[in-house]
Amino acid sequence: MCNKLILADLEACFEGVIPSIISTADADGLPNISYLSHVAMVDDRHVALSNQFFAKTAANIRLNPHAMLLLVDARNSAQFRLQLVFAHTLEAGPLFKHISLQIDASSAQVGMAGIMKLRNLDVFRVVSIEAIPSQVETAEPLGLKRNRLIAAAKIADAIAAEADADGIIDAMLEGLRTEFGFEHGLLLQLDEGRNQLITIGSIGYAPSGIGSDIPVDEGVIGGAAAGGRLVKLSDMSRIRRFGAAVRDSSADENRTRAIPLPGMPDAMSQIAVPLIAAGTIRGVLFLESRDRIAFTGEDEAALSVIARQAAMALALSEKLSLETEPEQLVRAELPTSEKTVHVVHHRFDDSVFVDGDYVIKGVAGRLLASMLEQYQESGRVEFTNRQIRLDAALKLPDFKDNLETRLLLLRRRLEEKRLPIRLSRLGRGRIGLLIEGALRLSKDVV
Repeated sequence: MCNKLILADLEACFEGVIPSIISTADADGLPNISYLSHVAMVDDRHVALSNQFFAKTAANIRLNPHAMLLLVDARNSAQFRLQLVFAHTLEAGPLFKHISLQIDASSAQVGMAGIMKLRNLDVFRVVSIEAIPSQVETAEPLGLKRNRLIAAAKIADAIAAEADADGIIDAMLEGLRTEFGFEHGLLLQLDEGRNQLITIGSIGYAPSGIGSDIPVDEGVIGGAAAGGRLVKLSDMSRIRRFGAAVRDSSADENRTRAIPLPGMPDAMSQIAVPLIAAGTIRGVLFLESRDRIAFTGEDEAALSVIARQAAMALALSEKLSLETEPEQLVRAELPTSEKTVHVVHHRFDDSVFVDGDYVIKGVAGRLLASMLEQYQESGRVEFTNRQIRLDAALKLPDFKDNLETRLLLLRRRLEEKRLPIRLSRLGRGRIGLLIEGALRLSKDVV
């Protein structure tokens, strides 16, 4: 290839930040120029172009297989001209699915979900790559070079050292902050029963958004869960940002029984990486940044390794939580306050309110209501995962109920709300209940 350039040198050109331009000609040599939203590198000698709306370009290629492609490096505006020859069309397969997910996520950002569907990918062989001289000097952007392999290994070691969900989640998110420099992120768990993803870990947001949820198949996060593949957007200025704005007030929570999904209103880059263990999607790691092209190809590979390590560790911690540590007598502490703690459990959606503040709903709400009811009836303050799973009245899902992380979600939600009801981890598979006041529990009538 000319000037010893290879496709790997043009990595930033394939981020979709600056549209690429393709030039084709019909059988008579009449040229046609079109802009392309997605160009992907297939291997070291092939690229794939998304074929959505460009009927003329597609028709020309079938008559004349030669084309010229102009790519622009979004980091420094360097331009490259590629001479192409049409090879074949893809209508299925891993690459097609990956690009299709990217387009679906981008479409959802602008309210066009389901409209901009990928029809096929045209794959071209790259004959030559030519750097186009610029009148101004272009330079590589200055930035700290990080060894992603070493960083990923450190985070994997930190995750492997933890035995419970709390430690695993904190080790992963804190490692991404310290080792990778990513300041904003969420870890969401898949709730198959509700077909939603629920936030169980958070860094960089206030409020944290613990307990917020998003439907599978919706936006960048839902797309990664639905497709089981990484989804990345590198320039959010081209599309409307998905997700609820950060809200400090809890008034909407009380009215809607919905916790806002946190996010950066000025985010430029987003990436969602599925957590997969034993071939099953268990959640999504979501990160965002104010920088364009914040997540490189090396980041994608490293984050995929970290996400899979976390998924396996969380699955193992769930099984270990059944092996309850030896029980110790835990006495019910007398209320530290004479104040009455008013709790209302709405059984139609299992939502729980404490002193008028919305806490949680669904399975987690049902768990909290059950523990409070047992406390009120018998003074019980210690519970085990095994006993909870055997309680038929709780109507827990099957063996994939993720009880350990549901309890973690509930514990962190209570802490963030600073309510007079707390949960504490007493050991493996054991949880303690603390109420700072005299409990008054009421249930509405279904």
